[in-house]
Amino acid sequence: MPHLLSDSELDLAAQPFDVLVVGGGAAGLYAALCLPQHFRVGLITKDTLSLSASDWAQGGIAAAIAPEDSPTLHIEDTLKAGVGLCDPAAVKLLVEQAARCVQSLVEMGVGFDRHNGELALTLEAAHSRRRVLHAADTTGRAVITTLTAQVLSRKNIQVFSQAFAVDLWLAGDRCKGVSLGYQGKIIWLPAEAVVLATGGGGQVFAQTTNPGLSTGDGVAMAWRAGAQLRDLEFVQFHPTALTKPGAPRFLISEAVRGEGAHLVDDQGRRFAFDYHPDGELAPRDVVSRAIFSHLQKTATVSTAHVWLDLRPIPAETIRHRFPNIIQVCQQWGVDVFHEPIPVAPAAHYWMGGITTDLMSRTSIPGLYAVGETASTGVHGANRLASNSLLECLVLGAQLAHLELRPASSPESLGDWDREGDQVPLLHTPDAAEVIQVEALRQDIPKLVWQSAGICREQRSLERAIAQIETWQQQFTSLSLTQTLVNLKANHSLQLDTSNPDLMLRTWGETRNLLDIAYLILKSAAFRTESRGGHYRLDYPQTESKWQVHTLVCRQTWQIGRTEDGGNYES
Repeated sequence: MPHLLSDSELDLAAQPFDVLVVGGGAAGLYAALCLPQHFRVGLITKDTLSLSASDWAQGGIAAAIAPEDSPTLHIEDTLKAGVGLCDPAAVKLLVEQAARCVQSLVEMGVGFDRHNGELALTLEAAHSRRRVLHAADTTGRAVITTLTAQVLSRKNIQVFSQAFAVDLWLAGDRCKGVSLGYQGKIIWLPAEAVVLATGGGGQVFAQTTNPGLSTGDGVAMAWRAGAQLRDLEFVQFHPTALTKPGAPRFLISEAVRGEGAHLVDDQGRRFAFDYHPDGELAPRDVVSRAIFSHLQKTATVSTAHVWLDLRPIPAETIRHRFPNIIQVCQQWGVDVFHEPIPVAPAAHYWMGGITTDLMSRTSIPGLYAVGETASTGVHGANRLASNSLLECLVLGAQLAHLELRPASSPESLGDWDREGDQVPLLHTPDAAEVIQVEALRQDIPKLVWQSAGICREQRSLERAIAQIETWQQQFTSLSLTQTLVNLKANHSLQLDTSNPDLMLRTWGETRNLLDIAYLILKSAAFRTESRGGHYRLDYPQTESKWQVHTLVCRQTWQIGRTEDGGNYES
């Protein structure tokens, strides 16, 4: 029997939100808090509210607040790391608003470490000054815990946990809401504005420091809706992820090297100086390639890692600054006080994303993006350490200026048909199709890691693109895909299975991973040079003619000038 929507669900559909925020990490939480409090806000998170990549962030938040530091120096460091592709106006906004955003976190109650009563600052790679604020080595968790408490106290914010945003809902060229998998059904939520804050896509790589939910959902949704994307080839590989059989690729913070840890090979030699005069404190892409290259020359099958030695750091400093790293390493049998940590690079941060302007607007009216899912211009080809949480705050704060069209009326909802939505369609997933989707979910990251990891070249990229296109065709032909993709905006859908929410999330994440794998591979093949987080074995030099953006819209890849930024109307 078809399942009738409950009264609460009908009420939900009948009362459009002013703004829907998709994503419960630092970007989504802070954006929701900065929106005008008279807006009715829906915050959608596909897992529990406290679980996000931001929660895993160890290093900290960069801000030029020390007497010996200055915004000018922070700008210079950021531009240098971005290798010619940063938007200077975006970087200026980021740096100049840093102190104000940090102060807002302090006022909310984030417990940053202090030294002699002042906010403690540490050094990270490619920073010319100590400017990284931290809360031990769990800064992200401290920020997320505080922001979550603030969100839950706001009466104007309604949280949808364990909810999966399937697609953007468009009316003409304007975004008017999302289709949402929630409590076993797909329903439609209208809103005057949608903010994508879904984080990165590290799960498209077999080796990643990102949590399992980082599947590039926002970028994939925006691409399918026709939004402009930018610089998707630029992926930052963190040099030092714990590498032990059976262990997750736990990130060993860059701050460890900033405090004095040494990167050594099996002979105990600090090999990173062979590749860059700054050794362990060179930019992340340089250190990652140094490890990759060194392992290519020296590693056996059984030792595909190097070592991070914390013993040059005073033991008390380690205990104070890195308690979480101590605990996790200990869990996997590594005593950081007496032995080095086995480490290797892993995919960490996606510099590319949905093109936005300085008001976080995308190329689709009514659609906004913040955080890692956006390409704001602040990171260029390679993000400076600890600028990511800062970007979430500064660009999320820009939504305080969001102006909406007049409030929704029944007439403005277009094809919304309440009579059509009262009885959901019923679909029973085929068991063989479920197995096929789950197999793809496992195979995609292996392919992308092999073909578009730290070092890339044309032949392997082309082979991988062909394979992804084959998988996309197979995925599209599934009856489950046909049912979900062709669902009309005035109908809901009930999945007839024992765990419909898990089934929908697995299907949706696999669909999104296929799309972002395609986007990264095509973008990596398009840029025939090496720059920042994008390194081509067949084009190893940085070329001045490629000091341009890669712009993507639907199936068109083209070059954009570095001064081309978003300048969109809401």
